[in-house]
Amino acid sequence: MMNRIAFIKLRGNFTTKSFLLHSETPFSSFHIGLHSDTRNVSSNRSLFDKITNLNDALNLFDEMSHRHPLPSVVKFTQLLNVVTKMKHFTYALNLFKQMCSLGVPLDKYTLSIAIKCCCQLHRTKDGFALLGCCFRRAISPNVYIYNALLDGLVLEDKILEAEMLFKKLIKQKLCEPSVVTYSTMIKGLCKFGNNVTALALLRLMEQKNCKPDIVTYNTIIDSLCKDKMMDDAFKLFKEMVFEKGILPNVITYTSLIRGLCNLGRWDEASKLLKEMEDENISPNVQTFTVLVDAFCKEGKVEEAEAVINIMVERGKAPDLVTYSSLIDGYCLRREMFKAREIFDSMTLRGLVPNVVTYSSLLNGYCKNLNIEKAEQMFREMSGKGLKPDVVTYNTMIQGFFQVGRCVDAHKLFDEMYAQGQIPNECTYRIVLEGLCKNRQVEEALSLFHLVGDSKLNSDIAMYNILINGAGKYGKVDIAKNLFHDLIDKGLQPDVHIKSPT
Repeated sequence: MMNRIAFIKLRGNFTTKSFLLHSETPFSSFHIGLHSDTRNVSSNRSLFDKITNLNDALNLFDEMSHRHPLPSVVKFTQLLNVVTKMKHFTYALNLFKQMCSLGVPLDKYTLSIAIKCCCQLHRTKDGFALLGCCFRRAISPNVYIYNALLDGLVLEDKILEAEMLFKKLIKQKLCEPSVVTYSTMIKGLCKFGNNVTALALLRLMEQKNCKPDIVTYNTIIDSLCKDKMMDDAFKLFKEMVFEKGILPNVITYTSLIRGLCNLGRWDEASKLLKEMEDENISPNVQTFTVLVDAFCKEGKVEEAEAVINIMVERGKAPDLVTYSSLIDGYCLRREMFKAREIFDSMTLRGLVPNVVTYSSLLNGYCKNLNIEKAEQMFREMSGKGLKPDVVTYNTMIQGFFQVGRCVDAHKLFDEMYAQGQIPNECTYRIVLEGLCKNRQVEEALSLFHLVGDSKLNSDIAMYNILINGAGKYGKVDIAKNLFHDLIDKGLQPDVHIKSPT
């Protein structure tokens, strides 16, 4: 294996290479020219360029709304776009509503911004309501509007609805799909690990003479890397570079390096880092964090700390994800004092721990059977307004079971439901295993049957837990019935299941 210290010593002076992002501006200077005196275009731009924060924008809107006559829809839309670019989507929608109250005539550009804001706020249903407004006003929706709606559905994990909308756009020729349209749909497919369909859509783009860009390729390459399909990822990478002439950026390299590190292919990852250096592409925070996480997963926290030092030297401030990985690393080595020290130091650096950070520390305490400290942290995060997610609950429930506190595990399981966190397969496995290990096999069996004919009841891992748990504590009849039930369902016993005699 290569020298790990050599691996993290990234030599040379890096320069940040610009890279493309899919960012659509729903109106342009052409739009301005259609609606206003072109002699005023530069002065209009300079006016909006001076807006540096939300308060400036709100004050300008207030001043504009008191003018007589009111400024044109173009100027209001320009301001609306500025607020949206700041990602103040809620404020942008409020301004849009005020525009409507003032009687400002809306056009497709104004509506496209409002629809985008709805979708970014996970209010795609409202976005479709505004689409209906377009039709009622005889405004023909443009590709930007459909792209915003498609992106909203993907953000809300409504992939089937996204597919239906995408197919409708093409079949009914509602608009000419752009590279963003295809890339958004590809992003949705990759989000659910549907790499085969994503690649098919990439080929369809080419057939339709719509050229994929760096974002399109990066999305699929990243998905392939996450699914550990590195050969396919590199094949697509080579196609992008050598056949399409698209230069990779920091996002491309970060995805590939993450994939290689996750598979322990350090030498290849090192070569890619060197290649980045040769191409004058500077590793960003995400690249460094990938390295930190990879080292921490192997318990090499000293190397991880060295990477963080290099980050700081290069002017890249470690973020919450970086520190959460480092906390995980120390927890893995059962160095909880150091993990807590890192956690506390984050606040001094101006970082506010989030649910993921708390969950990392909780997991460490639970693994070290320090459930009292884990409980304290769990209540602390709730007290700070952080809502525990499924991972947090799973960690705590497992922690309670590990120290034999089954009643508290039950209470937390019920609380999980009450807080709107739906237990996943991992939750049920934890609960079933916890009950079985604490000699509560009958209760575990009751929960298993309570789940009903869901996919959980056809999960071989569930049967592993129950059959082995029943057999271990002399519940031979239960074990036999479960084993026969497994066979009746057409499931194949694996090596982890001991056939009851």
